[in-house]
Amino acid sequence: MTAIPGVDAPPARPAPPSPSDAARRRRRWRHLPQYAAISPFFVLFAVFGLYPVLYSLYLALQRWDGVGPKKFVGLENFRYLLTDGQFWDSIGNTLLIWVMSTVPMTVLALLIALGLNSSIRFKGALRIAYFMPNVTSIVAMSLVFGSIFSGEFGILNWFLGLFGLGHVPWLADPWAIRSAIAIMIVWRWTGYNAIIFLTGLQALPTDVYEAARIDGAGPVQTFFRITLPLLRPVLLFSLVMSAIGGLQTFTESQVLLGDRGGPGAAGMTMVLYFYGTAFADNDFGYGAAIAWGIFVVVVLFAILNWRLVQRPDRGQVTTEEGGR
Repeated sequence: MTAIPGVDAPPARPAPPSPSDAARRRRRWRHLPQYAAISPFFVLFAVFGLYPVLYSLYLALQRWDGVGPKKFVGLENFRYLLTDGQFWDSIGNTLLIWVMSTVPMTVLALLIALGLNSSIRFKGALRIAYFMPNVTSIVAMSLVFGSIFSGEFGILNWFLGLFGLGHVPWLADPWAIRSAIAIMIVWRWTGYNAIIFLTGLQALPTDVYEAARIDGAGPVQTFFRITLPLLRPVLLFSLVMSAIGGLQTFTESQVLLGDRGGPGAAGMTMVLYFYGTAFADNDFGYGAAIAWGIFVVVVLFAILNWRLVQRPDRGQVTTEEGGR
């Protein structure tokens, strides 16, 4: 059809989509049902996880009492955090409590796992019994331990009195306070770690133990030369998780000693200091800065813990390579 001069030509028809574009579009929408199925998790994470984290970073740059208008102060909260003596004291208390609880907890959990891995009766019932403290309410547990460690009418002091031992001010002396919190953590998490160690023990190859038995290795040599090296990845997982959880100790101190950590703030942990600053003193801006400081400490401590536990493997590899 020839176009008439002075008259607009009819619009050209759009070119039909090529087979490759249509196939690409179909592939793009093919996985839509799967994405829709998993989308609730990401939506909930964005609302209840990602948004609070980003908002806490914004809040750390403000001065806010939770009621009035916010005042932008920049990095002033973080500058004060680096020179805050109470924050550094809370870090020291948290690390001391972590050491006092993790070392005996790991040893006891490993011994329990070795016992459960042997041929004993009622292993299923014992596993449930050891794991029960981990699913018990922390608040209820702290109230019970509060009556146990009470200075005047505590069950523990009464028990020590039966053997003629002196009165221990569990909730007044700084080291006694830290010991009480550590005992509570050991009681709660020993069974949990024992189940993890038991799973690792059951996954170890049996032919290695048979070869060691043929070579005349005793139980002690087998444990230190075979079981512990093979169980090192499980120990690494347990120590890292204990470090992350131990540095966030809160409920035991808060219920047992209050928002200020007891006499001399001996039970003041990092999270308890954050809670007292934000929700007791209503200083939400500085509380958010403390929360980010706790995050940095936990990450650095977890990395340090992982490097220290992994170092024997590297040394062993280096020694073998040098021998070759």
